[in-house]
This record gives sequence, structure tokens and C-alpha cells, in this order.
Amino acid sequence: MPHSANAKKRLRQNLRDRERNRAAKSEIKTEIRKVLEAISGGDVKAANEQLRTVAKKVDQAASARVVHPNRAARIKSRLSARILAVSKASA
Repeated sequence: MPHSANAKKRLRQNLRDRERNRAAKSEIKTEIRKVLEAISGGDVKAANEQLRTVAKKVDQAASARVVHPNRAARIKSRLSARILAVSKASA
């Protein structure tokens, strides 16, 4: 346990930030899951709508350094590639 005042404050800040980061990551994973469900259902239009939501959430998390910017780009790229593959297969 911290003894000094500034160490106590850092502990409080770290716990608060950790909860915020975990919530943001969980929200991203939930949105990704929704896109994947739409893709597996073959609903390209819904998948594209969900992809816009994912892109926004991931970009916000990357700008706040909750996730690495390269990871954000990788998530968006992989999801869009899957949607494109499904749309080409159905067309």
C-alpha cells in the first residue's frame, strides 16, 4: 500500500483509469461482435452500419491511447475485408 500522499493519489488515478480503459475495450469488443454476427448472417448493409460504429469507437480509443493506433487500424481493416468478401460472394 502506498504511504505518501502522491502515491495514494496515483493509486486512485490508476484504478479509475483502469476501469475506464477496460470499459472502452469491452465496448469495442461488443461492437466487433455485432459486426461479425451481421457478417455471419449475410446482412452486408447492417454490417456496414456497425462497421462505422466500430471505426468511431476504435479511433476514439486509439486517440486516447487506450488501444494502440496500429491495432485500431488492424481491426478496421480486417472487418472491412470480411464485409467486402461477403458482399462479393453474395453478388
